[in-house]
Amino acid sequence: MNEKKIEQWFKIACYAECVSCVLLFFIAMPLKYSFHNTILMIPAGIIHGIFFTAYLILAVLVRKIYKWDDEDFVFALMSAFFPFATLWVEKTLAKPDRNQKK
Repeated sequence: MNEKKIEQWFKIACYAECVSCVLLFFIAMPLKYSFHNTILMIPAGIIHGIFFTAYLILAVLVRKIYKWDDEDFVFALMSAFFPFATLWVEKTLAKPDRNQKK
């Protein structure tokens, strides 16, 4: 797989992880705990788990493309555990020429 495809998939995974987090935290969980309706919990959890895993795997693959040092890489991996932090990674760390002076 070429680098451009991996970059595209990483950006998609960043956004998809956030959308699945919204689905899980703001729709499925309130339905479960407020209305005792668990119909969305399993599908939302599975979808979020898939995108979470995809984000982590793709973060390992794009490390070399974006020339992340160890600190940036740890921040990118840890951001998967905080809601909506993957958007920060996509906006700030996911740039191939981020470290070059202009």
